[in-house]
Amino acid sequence: MTDNVDNLILEQLRGLRNQVSGLQGEMRSEFADVKYRINRLETAVAGMRRDEAGQAEDIARQQAFLDRLMDRIQRIERRLELSDE
Repeated sequence: MTDNVDNLILEQLRGLRNQVSGLQGEMRSEFADVKYRINRLETAVAGMRRDEAGQAEDIARQQAFLDRLMDRIQRIERRLELSDE
């Protein structure tokens, strides 16, 4: 009788081991997918930051151009005596 109980316990333990092995394989696959998706998100965020920096650079360049234009207009107004200064 104890042999039957021992065999049943061993059979159950083998079944559990197989189930755990199967779950481990699924978890590895899912974990690899999660890592891939996080990597893609990080890449997208880096791209957005790069785009934002490019936009800030464009705005600064436009502002510098406008500042130079304003200086030129003020100089022209002074020469033509159109300004109140």
